[in-house]
Parts: sequence; C-alpha cells; structure tokens
Amino acid sequence: MLKGKTVIFGVSGGIAAYKSVEIARNLVKKGATVKVIMTQAATKFITPLTFSTLTNQPVATGLFNKELSGEIHHISLSDEADIVLVAPATANIIAKVANGIADDLLSTTILATDVPVIFAPSMNSRMYLNEITQKNIKRLEAYGYRMVGPAMGELACGKGGIGRLSETDAIVEAVEFEIARGSDLKGYSVMVTAGGTREPIDPVRFIGNKSSGKTGYAIANELVRRGSKTTLISSPTCLPVPQKVNFVPINTASDMNRETIKRFDKNDAVIMTAAVADFHPLKTHKEKIKKDNIDELSIKLKPNPDIIRELGEAKGKKILIAFAAESENLLENAKRKLERKNLDLIVANDISKTGIGFGEDFNKVTIIEKDGKITEFPRMTKRAIARIIVDKLINLVEPK
Repeated sequence: MLKGKTVIFGVSGGIAAYKSVEIARNLVKKGATVKVIMTQAATKFITPLTFSTLTNQPVATGLFNKELSGEIHHISLSDEADIVLVAPATANIIAKVANGIADDLLSTTILATDVPVIFAPSMNSRMYLNEITQKNIKRLEAYGYRMVGPAMGELACGKGGIGRLSETDAIVEAVEFEIARGSDLKGYSVMVTAGGTREPIDPVRFIGNKSSGKTGYAIANELVRRGSKTTLISSPTCLPVPQKVNFVPINTASDMNRETIKRFDKNDAVIMTAAVADFHPLKTHKEKIKKDNIDELSIKLKPNPDIIRELGEAKGKKILIAFAAESENLLENAKRKLERKNLDLIVANDISKTGIGFGEDFNKVTIIEKDGKITEFPRMTKRAIARIIVDKLINLVEPK
C-alpha cells in the first residue's frame, strides 16, 4: 500500500512523542519512505538519532540545518511528499497552521504543501477542550485537513480524559486510507467546466457572471489528486492552471457548449461548475460603442444554449453533476433543476449570503442526490467542498 510513497512525518513537542517511534517503524515496514521533521520542543522528548536510525533517513530539525547545502528545505520536503502526518500534533502546531503562522520547518512545510495532511492531536484534555483549540481544529477541518483522534484515556498528568494520542494502528490506517484515495479514479476520465462565460457587446465590453472559477479549479485539482484523467474547460480567470489537466480555454457560452459536447463521449463524468450566461447580445458591435450623444442604450438579448440540459438528454450511464446558485427557494429550485436536467447530483448554494459563494474562498452548500437524499454542509473552503463532491462522484461511478 505504501511502497514507493513518501511520508513527511512531523513530530511536535508532546510527551506522546515517544509513541511516534512506533508509528515511524510501522510506516517503514509497510514500504514507505519516512522523512521526519522534529520541532525543537520534540527533541527534548526524544533524539533525532532514534528516528534517523529507524527510517534510514536524515532528520530535519530546523530551517537552517547546515547539511542542507543551501536547499530551501521546506519546499523540497513538500515537493517530495505524498502525504504529511503530524503525530503528536500539539495545540501549538495546530494553532500555527490554523492561523497561517510559519516560524519553523514543520509549520512552513505544511503550509507549502498541496498533498493531504493528517493531524493526530495529543494534549491535556483542558487544552484540547479549550474553545480556542476547538476553533482552530474546526478551522483546519474546514480547510480540508484530517484529524485522527484524540482518544480517551490516561493522560501524562495522571488523570483520565480526552487528549490521548490515537493508537498507532489507527494513525497508520489513516495514512494508508489517504494514500489509497490517490487511485480512487484511476482509469476514469472526468470533465469539469469553470468560470463565468463572457458574451461580447463590443470589443471591450461583455455580459458575464461573477464566478471566479475557484470551485471548478479546486475540483479539477482534487480529481487529479485522486487519479482521474481530467479535462478543465474554463473561461478567463485569475487562477493558475492546475497541473496535469487537459486545459481548454474558452470565452463564450457558445464556446463552452462546443468544447463540452465535443469531449462528452470521451468522459465518464462531467461536473458543471461554470456560471454560463443565460443570454448573449443579438448583435455584437465591431467597434467600441461611444457614449457620446447617447442618453440611453438598449441591447437585445438572445438565450444561450442550455448545455446541462443537452448533456442530460444524452448522458446515458455517464455521471452528470451540476450547481444551483440561487437567491431564493434554494432547495425547491435545486430539486427542480436536478429532475428537469436529468442530473445525478446537484450542489446548491445561496448566493444571497455574504462571505460565501462568488469570488470567495468559502462556501456553504447543500447536496441533493438523485435518490432524494439531502445533505447540508457547514461553511467550509471550496477546497474542502471539492473533496466532498469528488467523494460523492466516486460513490456514483461504476467500477472498472
């Protein structure tokens, strides 16, 4: 399961650091290359030599290790990683990452990586149950980080309570599970649409939607992580093109319709996140419209093709997922769209709420499935939502 995989193993300064030795040993036994990063506090509980002997790898303890020969180590380690594990994860490292603080090698490596990160919390129960710690944990979960534990049991202070490091087997199983997710969609092809289409009025003006493309790009990134051959059809955005995707740039709804239909047969599933303009100007002016001597300007509009409906009519056994951005009657409108356009799943979000949706990094969605199941999710990052949507997709596709 872990053969050929690299685990960056962060050990922070808690009494449970001694248990990390057994975790590292088990990961190595399962074939993983384990590269340990120790915080300065962790070295007070156990020596780096112990880990380097077990893993046959050098142990990193600081940003400015002399043996690094000028390498930017937090970047090189994050590039090597297939997964990052932090065990024990103290209240301190959880707080740092949750608030974007990067003042040591472990915190900078975590913030520099784009692979799955698992935290195994371990601390005194009063620290764990402190409102600040709980908020930091919820914040990390909203960003897509995974928590394993903590467990109930006897703590270092001699008293019982929650805060004990989870058992070694549970932590190693979590690592294996996350690594296995990387091949969930191996052999599948998935197409994603993203951004807001631009319908030209003249050479400089257009009709469009507010979509930033963040959700579609997050989904494309997640699909790549899960092993899918991914095509991303996108209108112009300010986002970097995800690595390892077949990127198809478009501008108008007509462009998107053409490129989506052309590739439809070659894909097992389609996820339509794009905010496609419902109308386009009946006439596009070849020259810029001057406002001189114009008191009023009328633009006649013509409906754009309904791409999702067309795909729904032709989908057969393909999986079709779409979004419903609504300002009122959210569930009613989303259910109607799910049925009318022959979708397998629809993701509904309320665009009337502030701090979520268009242009934001966060959203709050409700997923409605074809069988009528409705699941409402709390406010979370679009990256975390992308992971949920891809999980749902995996449950829908037929095994290959």
